[in-house]
Amino acid sequence: MIAHQPRERPLAWETRKQSAARWKWATPFVAIEWVWEWTAYLLSHWSFLEVLDYLGTFSILVAVIFYFSESGDRIKQRHYQAWQVINTAQGKGGSGGRIEALQELNADKVPLVGVDVSSAFLQGLDLHGAKLARSDFSSADLRKSNFVGVDFTYASLGSANFRNARLDRAKFDEADLHGADLTDSSLTGADFAGAVLDDCDLSRADLQGIQWQHIKSMNGANIAGVREAPAGFEAWALSKGAVENAGGQ
Repeated sequence: MIAHQPRERPLAWETRKQSAARWKWATPFVAIEWVWEWTAYLLSHWSFLEVLDYLGTFSILVAVIFYFSESGDRIKQRHYQAWQVINTAQGKGGSGGRIEALQELNADKVPLVGVDVSSAFLQGLDLHGAKLARSDFSSADLRKSNFVGVDFTYASLGSANFRNARLDRAKFDEADLHGADLTDSSLTGADFAGAVLDDCDLSRADLQGIQWQHIKSMNGANIAGVREAPAGFEAWALSKGAVENAGGQ
């Protein structure tokens, strides 16, 4: 804010002109300077300018208040646009901006229940902790993605590519994983209660601490080279039709 201090009254022209008496060529410049001195003097005594200055400061304050008061609407608009990106690209291959849209929604703690990104190219997707119940990721390319702590309850994950993905503590209750590729993935602490793992490739997957006792089916699932499997899991899986195909996918 500009500090308004009344200026001293300028000298009369006759007195001011004497300062340039020795150099007549300087008189026009002195005259111009003298005019501006009077202008500044008069304006410094004009309260209206001070009022305008205060109004300018007040308008900034009002703008800041409105900015924060409308932050909720801006967030809603951002979420609406993200959902638009996801829904518009539904059923199509490629990413189509869905990686950024999904990550933005998840970062804002928006539940992604029922989201459909089937057949999408989503390598490197980071949705740790996301709520993805009843979602459809079937045939999606999710290599090297982060799904730590995700809720995949009743999700459709058939033929999805989860190679080298992090799925620690993921909840796969009643999820359909038939034909999914989980090669070299990390599944420590994952819960597979009621999950369908038919023809699923678990080659070299880290199965430390998984909840496997209530898996619905594993017919044709490849468990070759699984790491840190819980005691009894491999024998049980083989008895349910799983195979050990070291030269698989």
